[in-house]
Amino acid sequence: MGGLVFIGIILPLSAILFVLWMMTKKKGFGYALFSFWGVLIVLYSIGAISLYLNPGSEFPESPPVVEKRLEAKIQEILDSHPFNGVILLTKATDTLFFKAVGFSDVTSKIKLKTSDQFVVGSISKQMTAALILLELEQGNIALDDPLDRYVQVTTQEWGNRITIHQLLTHTHGIRTLDAPLEFEPGTKFEYSQLGYELLAQILEKINDRSFEAIAMRLFQKLGLNSTVHPDTKTYTELVKGYVENENGDMEYAPNSLENYVPAGGFISTAEDLNKWNELLHSRQILNRTTLELMHTKYAVRNHPIFDEVNYGYGLLFLEGEEQVQIGALGYAPGFVSASYYYPATKHNLVVLENTARDLDDFKTTFKVHTELMHLVKEHSR
Repeated sequence: MGGLVFIGIILPLSAILFVLWMMTKKKGFGYALFSFWGVLIVLYSIGAISLYLNPGSEFPESPPVVEKRLEAKIQEILDSHPFNGVILLTKATDTLFFKAVGFSDVTSKIKLKTSDQFVVGSISKQMTAALILLELEQGNIALDDPLDRYVQVTTQEWGNRITIHQLLTHTHGIRTLDAPLEFEPGTKFEYSQLGYELLAQILEKINDRSFEAIAMRLFQKLGLNSTVHPDTKTYTELVKGYVENENGDMEYAPNSLENYVPAGGFISTAEDLNKWNELLHSRQILNRTTLELMHTKYAVRNHPIFDEVNYGYGLLFLEGEEQVQIGALGYAPGFVSASYYYPATKHNLVVLENTARDLDDFKTTFKVHTELMHLVKEHSR
C-alpha cells in the first residue's frame, strides 16, 4: 500500500505544510503557492514511480471479483470436458458456485436438479469411520481391540489379530473371510471394501441394532435429510447412473447399489455432503482429538488417480496437505464423486456425476473432478 498512502495522504499533507512554512518565512502567498505547485509535481512524480515499480499490489482485487474469476474458471473446465452432474463450491456460509448440468435420466431427457440424490461411493467410508470414532469417544471401543471381541466372522485364526484400527486403514490383510490373510496385519496397505463392512458389524454388535438404523440416527441428528442408507427405500430423488459402453454410448447401470453400504453405498446430495464437511471439520460431529485421528497419515496407497496418496480414517490427502485439501473420491457403477474440504480457506467442493466415462482410465473418468480440485486448491493457497 506504500504508493497509495504516499500519494493519497503523505504527499498532500507535506505540500500543505510546506506552504505554511513558506508563509511563516514571509515569502508571500504568491511565492508560497508557486513553490507549492513545484513541490507537488516532484512528490507526485515520486508516487507515480512507486506505483510503477509495485503494480497490482496497490489495488488488490476485492473478494467478489476474485470469486467471480473462480466461477468463470469452473465454467471453463465444464465447457472443456463432458460432464453430467452437480457441482457445489462454498466458502464458509457463502455459496460461490452451484449448478446442475445434464440429465437425471439420460434416456428420457429429464433435467438434473441441484437437489437430486447420488450414490456417493467411497465417500461413505468417512461416515462409517465417524460412527466408529463416536463409539471411541463414548468409551465403548478401543482402536486396538481385536475383531473377534465383537464379532466372529471366520474359521481362520486371524480374528483375534485384526484390530479396529487396521480395518479403518486397509492394513488388515483380509481378502475373503474364510481364507488365510494376504499379509501380516499392519505391514501393508490393500484397499478393501470388506473391512468397512466388518466395522459396520462391530457397530451393530455394540448398539444391538442394524447399521441402517445407526447411520440414519446420525444423519437425522445432523439434519442431513437427503442422506440415506439405501435399505430405507426413501431415496425419491435418486438419479440413474450410467456407464459408457464399448461404442461410447451411455448405458444404465443397474448395479449401483451392490457394494457394501458402509464402504460405498450411502446416498446423498451436494448440499448434504457440503453440510457434512462443514460439521465434521468444525468439530460438530467429533471432538478435536478424535477428528485429528481422521486427519492423521497411517498408510500410503498407489492410487489410480493420485498416483500416491495418504490415508487417514476414511479421508485422503497428499503428502503434507492434510491442512490444504482433504476428503475423498467415490465410485459406484454409474456414479463418480468427489467431496473435499480446504481447511486454510474453509472452501468446500462437492462434485457428483451420474455418467461414468473412460472406465479403463480412471484419471480420465475423474478429469473434471480433479481439475476442479486443483483449481480450488490453488485458489485457496
